[in-house]
Amino acid sequence: MSRKLIDISIYLENNVVSDPDGYGPKITYFNHQDTFPQIQQYFSGLKKEDLPDGETWAIEKVELITHNGTHLDAPYHFHSTMNKGEKSITIDEVPLDWCFQNGVKLDFRRFEDGYVVTAKDVEEELHRIDYELNPLDIVLVNTRAGRRYGYDDYVSSGCGMGYEATMYLLEKGVRVTGTDAWSWDAPFFHTAKKYRETQDPSVIWEGHKAGKDIGYCHMEKLHNLEILPSSGFMVSCFPVKIRKASAGWTRAVAIINE
Repeated sequence: MSRKLIDISIYLENNVVSDPDGYGPKITYFNHQDTFPQIQQYFSGLKKEDLPDGETWAIEKVELITHNGTHLDAPYHFHSTMNKGEKSITIDEVPLDWCFQNGVKLDFRRFEDGYVVTAKDVEEELHRIDYELNPLDIVLVNTRAGRRYGYDDYVSSGCGMGYEATMYLLEKGVRVTGTDAWSWDAPFFHTAKKYRETQDPSVIWEGHKAGKDIGYCHMEKLHNLEILPSSGFMVSCFPVKIRKASAGWTRAVAIINE
C-alpha cells in the first residue's frame, strides 16, 4: 500500500493578504553574507575569507502572532471556560490524540461569502457524501475562500460555521475542525453588517463561542482542500507547543493510503 501526503497548510510569508491589516507576519531574511558579524563575535580574529567560500549561516527573524499562517486554535482562544464551566485548555494542553485522526471534508464552496452554515446544511452534506461521523473525526470545511488565498479579498471570502452547525459536530464527538477561510466563523466584514442591521450580539463569533459548551479546537487558513476526497484520509495537525497560548502553528497534512 502506498501513501500520499497532501500539504493542507499555507505559507508564512511577507506581503500576502492572509490577515487583516496590522496582523500579518513579518519575516526578515539574513543570507550567508549578512551574518558574518554574528559569527565573528564568537571567534576573535576570524576573517570572512577564512570561512569556506566566505559564507556564514542563513537565518530569519520572524515576527508573528499565534494566529498567523495555518494554526490550531485552543479552547482558551474562544472563551475562558469550556464544557459549561471548566477552565479552558491552552494549546500546550490539547490532547495529542485529537490531532491525528480520520478526516472528512464538507464542501461548502457553493455558499456565498458571509453565509452562516446551519446544522441542516451539515447534515445534508454528510448525507450527500454518504458519511456518518465518528468521535474524534477531524472535519474540514472547504469554502470559496480556499481559492482566494493570495488575493486582496481573502479575509472577507467564504462562508462561516454558525453555532448550531458547530454544536452538531461537537455533539457527535468531533473535537478538531478546520477551514480554508481566515476564520471558522463568517468573515467579520459580513457579520458586522448583520450586527448593524439587527443589533444582536449573538451573531458575533457564534461558531467559536460553541466552545463554551463543548471544548474543541479548530484550524484556520488551510489550503488545498479542493483536491481532497470527501473521506478516506487522515489528518495530522500537531500544534507547536507554546506554553499557555491560545493557538499554535501547525504544518497540517492530509494522509491518503492508496
